[in-house]
Amino acid sequence: MHHTSTPLRTLFAILVTAAAAGSAWAADPPPTIAAGGAKTTPQTIVVVHAGRLLDHPGRAPRGPSTIVIRDGRISEVRDGFVDVPGSQRVIDQRTRFVLPGLIDSHVHLVSDTGGQMGQLEDVQAEDAELAYNALANAHKTLRAGFTTVRNLGDGNGVTLALRDAIRAGKVVGPNIVDAGRSISTTSGHMDAALGYREDFREVLHAHDNLCDSVESCRRAVRIQVGRGVDVIKIATTGGVNSQVGAGLGQQMFDDEARAIVETAKLYGKKVAVHAHGADGIKVALMAGVDSIEHGTMLDDECIALMAKAGTYYVPTLSTVNGYIERLAANPGAYSPTVRAKVEWRIRVTGESLRKSVPRGVKIAFGTDAGVSKHGRNADEFELMVKYGMTPASALQAATVNAADLLGLQADVGTIEPGRRADLIAVDGDPLSDVTVLKRVPFVMKDGVEFKDGSG
Repeated sequence: MHHTSTPLRTLFAILVTAAAAGSAWAADPPPTIAAGGAKTTPQTIVVVHAGRLLDHPGRAPRGPSTIVIRDGRISEVRDGFVDVPGSQRVIDQRTRFVLPGLIDSHVHLVSDTGGQMGQLEDVQAEDAELAYNALANAHKTLRAGFTTVRNLGDGNGVTLALRDAIRAGKVVGPNIVDAGRSISTTSGHMDAALGYREDFREVLHAHDNLCDSVESCRRAVRIQVGRGVDVIKIATTGGVNSQVGAGLGQQMFDDEARAIVETAKLYGKKVAVHAHGADGIKVALMAGVDSIEHGTMLDDECIALMAKAGTYYVPTLSTVNGYIERLAANPGAYSPTVRAKVEWRIRVTGESLRKSVPRGVKIAFGTDAGVSKHGRNADEFELMVKYGMTPASALQAATVNAADLLGLQADVGTIEPGRRADLIAVDGDPLSDVTVLKRVPFVMKDGVEFKDGSG
């Protein structure tokens, strides 16, 4: 997803504020929330009664439980259904299974238009349209039970502005960890000019996210840091959706990758890496990155390096659902160059995860929503289980592990005192059937109900 227009943050702030006031997607009426998401009423106490509770994914669930929430954070978790003096509200989820709000570690909120239509959108869509797309997709994602996401790249800054608007309480949406513009080499996966006419190239190529030497790679990171990003996203290999027949192998030199990682660490930023081919994955791992995204061609050496270093693997399996659905609707959805890579990706998806799980590689949940459809993030669980994970470990990947990867383990990922009151409830048992996570009737973020269980 490579959008090339100039950021219009002031316009975006106006748009999203207006959208929050009248949005059909938001809770009805939109809750009054302060920075950080808590209700503005002093000492608001909310109680949730849970039929079963997975307070710490990776451990055994609890039976009937009471969750006490004060000002948007969890203050107590008690066994049984307990009356709490002074509580303003008791939320009845006694027939449901309650668990932490889910975390998607890899999304692109500005769009889910793929294929050649997505390429057309890159040059046709104005920032105002993309801002509304991001807001709408954020609501779809939150309604699906994902209360935190990591947005790994857009080209225009609207997601950075949406992140700030959500944190300021101007609009409702998941908490966003944002990467700004993804960094790659010229003609690499994040080069927005790929696939366009030569005389358009100078305009589309004029970005600050491309680097072709140690010094320019350091500068690219510093520019993103200056924009206020939370994490750095880079590409060390080609991409499936890149409009160039350069393959899916290494497209960044070792010293360039090292320069990016060293600079990011200097500023306290983690580094997420788009990488398909094993050669480009190894370049990233030797540089000391924090996560490998996609990792479609992990070999034994890559897996050993990841297990030893504790590098997270974010498989993004459900991208194939987006590919399959677009091809079914329109066999010409992708150019011949891209379609060959799409068909390859469909064939091999899941094999790297199948090899990684028994070797002890740490897995974090991520969908690449934007390639797949926003709001259907939970489709990923079914594929994770298909390719070697248990329902319990898949849930851990979408909560405890993802929180650790994003550096948010003190705030989200579990239901325990001090954590933000990000909760969901489902009908059925997700530890035996992960497909129940595709239908989330109750969503709470920061102690405020976004979806109340009625639909």
